[in-house]
Formats: sequence, C-alpha cells, structure tokens
Amino acid sequence: MRPFILISAILICAFTPLPCSAQATPQITKVLDTIYANDTKNVALFFPEPIRQGITGSENFVFTYNREKEQYFGLLQGKPGEESNLLVVNRNGSIFSYIVRYKEKLLKLNYFIPMSNSIGNEKPKVKDSIQAETSEKSVDYRKYYYEKFCSYLLDRKQRIGKIKKRNEDIILSVENIVFDKEELYFVIQIENNSTLDYDLNFLKLSIETRQKGKRKSLQRLYQEPIYIQNLPSKIAENETVRFVYVLPKFSLSNDRRAILELNEKDGERNIELRISHKYINNPN
Repeated sequence: MRPFILISAILICAFTPLPCSAQATPQITKVLDTIYANDTKNVALFFPEPIRQGITGSENFVFTYNREKEQYFGLLQGKPGEESNLLVVNRNGSIFSYIVRYKEKLLKLNYFIPMSNSIGNEKPKVKDSIQAETSEKSVDYRKYYYEKFCSYLLDRKQRIGKIKKRNEDIILSVENIVFDKEELYFVIQIENNSTLDYDLNFLKLSIETRQKGKRKSLQRLYQEPIYIQNLPSKIAENETVRFVYVLPKFSLSNDRRAILELNEKDGERNIELRISHKYINNPN
C-alpha cells in the first residue's frame, strides 16, 4: 500500500500545482489609451468630474479648458510631429493619462472618459510616515505645471498692451499678464540694444500705494514670485530675452499700481516700469 500512496501523492501535486509549489504573480502594467488629434478639428474630452488641470508633454499638442470656471470637458488639438502624452487632473484629484498622436483624418471627435480609466488619485490615502513624501511630489507637480504653462505663454506671443520703458539702449517691457487658477503670469522682455553686456542685479515687482492728503507719500510692498522661468543673469549686447514671473493672484485699487524694477549690477542703467491697475485687474 505504501508505494501506491506515494505515487498518488506525486500525481496530485503534478495536476494541482498551486497548493504544492509557490508561483510568482506577474505585475500588470496598464497600457495607456491613444487619442488622435489634428490642427483642423477640436477633439472633445468629457470627464466624470470637472477639470482642474490639464498638461501636454509636447508643444505641438494643446489642451484647452476653462481655467476660471471648472467644467467637465476640454478640447485637444495637435500639429504634425512625434507623439506625446496628456495628463488631466479632475477636481476630486483623479488622474487620467493618455498617449496623444497626430492624425490627418480623425475617425473620432468625442471621448467620454469613465472614472474607471483613472490611473490613480493626486492625494492617495497614505500613512503618516510617508505624508511628507506625498507633499514633495505635489510640489514637484505644481512646478512641472508652471514650467509647461510658462513655455506655452512664451511661445504664444500674446500681448496685453504697450507697457515698456527705456533707459539709454535698454528696454524693459511687459508683453502679457495672464491669469490662471490662483496665479498671475507676467511675460517680461528685456532688450539690450547697446554695445555693452547688461549684468542683472535684480528684477522685482512691488505694489505702490499713493497716499492722499496734504503730505503725499509713496509706499511700496515687494511681491515675492512663487516661480520664475528663464530669468538670465546677463543680457549680451544686441540680445533680447523673454521670461516669466509667476505670482499669487492680486488686484489693485485706483490708488495703487505695480512697479517693475530692473537694476543693473555695477551700473546705472536702471529702469522703473509702472503698470496700471487696469492691466492687473483685467489680465488675459
């Protein structure tokens, strides 16, 4: 009887491998869906929750949505070029990620995105020991958003008005002021038309209050930017540079104005550019 019992045990293990041997469970990687777009039609994406943020990884794709009033849909357009990706965050923190490609003829113009397509949440439930790490990732994401949106504004070349001032052959101008979410984006340009390099000491923006009464006085309050993109330390001769200052949103009353101060290191070609409250209160 013992040989029979032994053979039976071997046969059972051979045909029932799960109880008798340990097997590695393969990890499943979710393949991102592809959305096609071109530059002649708008591809509409409808999400289960209002869109809070949307970013494309390449400049030849543009995803537009209402940044002032959150809505459920956004519009995607693309130009010929390499494929990219689209990252969308809903109001509830749900994250959606897609591959985007250019296609001359589109077979689909409307995408209704279910919640099941979410790849995760911006604020997952974590233990106290790793909350600091989650906070750092959130900060990095905001920096990434600022970087992409600033690049978009620099390529857009939109103007808000004629805001410029010259000192000798140095011209300081504010090309555009854009409101997005809770921030104001100042697109600034410096032209050096002289034969000498311009070493930048500082460029800062302040709010100036004009006091009324017999003794008129001016008081300035410096505004700390939360992000700066492409600010140079030197502007070479006959060079023009453009960069972006990002500041928390603010508005000005009639007796206030913004002052942009450009200061040259070891030089006297300094400029103070006054920006009316009308431009600050009515950005693009």
